[in-house]
Amino acid sequence: MVNKIFLGLVLLGVPLSVLGSLLHWPSVIMFIVYCLTIVALAGFMGRATESLAIVMGPRIGGLLNATFGNAVELIISVFSLKAGLVGVVLASLTGSVLGNLLLVAGLSFFIGGTKYKRQKFNVFDARHNAGLLIFAVIVAFVIPEVFTQNMSESSTMSLSVGISIILILLYLAALFFKLVTHRGVYQHHQKTKEHEEEEPEWSKKKAIIILAAATLAVAFVSEKLVHTFSEVGETFGWTELFIGVIIVAIVGNAAEHASAVIMAYKNKMDVAVEIAVGSTLQVAMFVAPVLVLISLMYPTHMPLIFTWPELISMVSAVFLMIMISNDGETNWFEGLTLLAAYFIMGIGFYLL
Repeated sequence: MVNKIFLGLVLLGVPLSVLGSLLHWPSVIMFIVYCLTIVALAGFMGRATESLAIVMGPRIGGLLNATFGNAVELIISVFSLKAGLVGVVLASLTGSVLGNLLLVAGLSFFIGGTKYKRQKFNVFDARHNAGLLIFAVIVAFVIPEVFTQNMSESSTMSLSVGISIILILLYLAALFFKLVTHRGVYQHHQKTKEHEEEEPEWSKKKAIIILAAATLAVAFVSEKLVHTFSEVGETFGWTELFIGVIIVAIVGNAAEHASAVIMAYKNKMDVAVEIAVGSTLQVAMFVAPVLVLISLMYPTHMPLIFTWPELISMVSAVFLMIMISNDGETNWFEGLTLLAAYFIMGIGFYLL
């Protein structure tokens, strides 16, 4: 059912995106068309990546998920950087962290918890991810803010580039740890049997073609979407911060959000938690530093410096998620707690 809706949205949305941009239709209408089209295209990218992961094995699958998991957001952010919208990019990175840790995990825990009294997931993964979350968000994001209080712009940028390179290297080391040296060390035996029985939805060739086509379409639509931000913000009274934290983050990760909730409903909590926490780590340790390095190619450089409301929100989300997930089990009330935190922060960003 969801797949049919996504197919309909792509078949309608892509031609309308082209037509609307050529005929200069109103920005607000085009903003809605672009957002829905990107969400649907992201769904196809997710399905293609999933099929390739099953066909090519867990190691390459893990790498593919790392590369394409946040591809939509990365593409939107690159075009935002090109347009000089550094504030929107930093806000969308904040929104991704909050969205994954509070909204996605919260919805997954809540919806899964309404069907099952207690849901368990791999406690070793939860503890491993907890350490990485503290490093990626608290060490790598708060330290630059503290150290750059009295720094010049060029020194701030040098620090941001240095931290970005370290983050990318550690992220690659984390992938190597999980997929090569410690692959299967902390896994349950049942899970590997389940994984072997999985059938890919599409063949390797079909999945690659769909993935390439969807990525190109997302790149086209994203560039158009970025140009509607200022007018849409003025129309609805939204700040750059709110557009980035809530709108761009939700649009960029919508397909991932849906699959995490579906997995939780099927009681596949290991996968649901991996999507929520794994995506956060991708954003903090790979997407954000890559964007800092890409920004060096444009006139407006992006330092890895967030505002205090963004930092405090992310740090709170990390601690709340660690406290809730560290025991390796969850229920609907814990999900509701995460959702409540997300809505409190959402209201705050809207009124800023």
